[in-house]
Amino acid sequence: MNGTTLLWLRQDLRLHDHPALVAAAKDGPVIPVYVLDDDAPGEWAMGGAQRWWLHHSLESHGKALKAKGSRLILRRGDAVTILKELLAETGATRIHAIRHYEPWWRKAEDALGDALCLHDGNHLARIESVTTGSGNQFRVYSSFWKALSQRMPPNRPLPMPDRIAAPDAWPKSDALADWALLPTRPDWSAGFRDWTPGEADARRAVERFAKSTAGYDTDRNLPAVEGTSRLSPHLHFGEVSARHVWHALDGQGVGLQTFRKELAWRDFTDGVVLEMPDYGEINGRSRYDNLPWRNSPQDLKAWEQGRTGYPIVDAGMRQLWTSGWMHNRVRMITASFLVKHLLIDWREGERWFWNCLVDADYGNNSVNWQWVAGTGVDSNMFGRIMAPLGQSEKFDAGDYIRTWVPELAGVTGTAIHDPDEAGCRPHDYPAKIIGHREGRERALSANAKV
Repeated sequence: MNGTTLLWLRQDLRLHDHPALVAAAKDGPVIPVYVLDDDAPGEWAMGGAQRWWLHHSLESHGKALKAKGSRLILRRGDAVTILKELLAETGATRIHAIRHYEPWWRKAEDALGDALCLHDGNHLARIESVTTGSGNQFRVYSSFWKALSQRMPPNRPLPMPDRIAAPDAWPKSDALADWALLPTRPDWSAGFRDWTPGEADARRAVERFAKSTAGYDTDRNLPAVEGTSRLSPHLHFGEVSARHVWHALDGQGVGLQTFRKELAWRDFTDGVVLEMPDYGEINGRSRYDNLPWRNSPQDLKAWEQGRTGYPIVDAGMRQLWTSGWMHNRVRMITASFLVKHLLIDWREGERWFWNCLVDADYGNNSVNWQWVAGTGVDSNMFGRIMAPLGQSEKFDAGDYIRTWVPELAGVTGTAIHDPDEAGCRPHDYPAKIIGHREGRERALSANAKV
């Protein structure tokens, strides 16, 4: 097995534009390995929705590797220990992998030492290379985007290999089914079936979205239209690369430019957690350490279950639970409602999203929550409080609400946004958990104490 190398796969489950795969294939025979490591992330081990996606993505990637003359080796446990064991077991000389920025993966990369050869492949540009004049990571997105834009477009994607050389003998592999990643008792994933994980569908999703970028700047804010790209879970699991998406969406226009800024946001958030690895747990602005959050399990549960009495909030939370997804505009509305109207710590919402979203990403999730909460290094001011009822009407969310809150399906016209005020709230739909003015005043009062 001379010259054999390991290809350590994590959130890069693709064959196309995979620099680590290309480099490993040049070395000789390749053993692709995915290690399900729930220990290294600690509290940030994948949630249930991500595990559902991972099962199907690994299944798809295993088939793709087989078509190239290779196979996917599955192991479960501490990634560093297992990879070192595989080096000894197979006689492999090195490990190729794409660089990751989650703090637990950076620690694992350091622990593997000289045996590990890292490659850049999940971002538009290497995160460490887009810095301020003093060499630090950007903390303000507008400045980051200006610096990144000067380096765009990104490099062209690498082609998919025709064949992947196999070793003389394969190490043992776990059976994917034995990992029990799919829910069974109960199976709550029925609403996930609109998704098709895997590289093939990721690339088809890019092609579909490429036809609708012209209206993206407007449509992305309309929940009933679902004008977002829906590429985020594919990007999170690395089934398609950011630079492939950039080049596939060729052209000009406001919609395309807006989307590219959001694609670049993923690079920005990884830069934030590179500099502040515990950003998912601590306030970016320490003054908010003193904010008097409310401890209300009852209100938190009402929010999680979509029983707040605010139709747009409830629709979003039910969409999340049912489908593992929530429209981007509604994510902001629901997050703001938890933090501002209910005055519940943003970390409670962050954890709920982490467990429920198929696209839950450490950098994106933590930076986005702190942006909404006003606690982050680059964030909305805490005193800017979204009015969910006004947002619902402004962005024409009526049909979206009727889809996800069946108790309100018969409410017509603008009353759908606030059936309480219109006097037509159905008996089986809850009254508002708190009034908008009352919630706003309580939030502002709390903010005045920090």
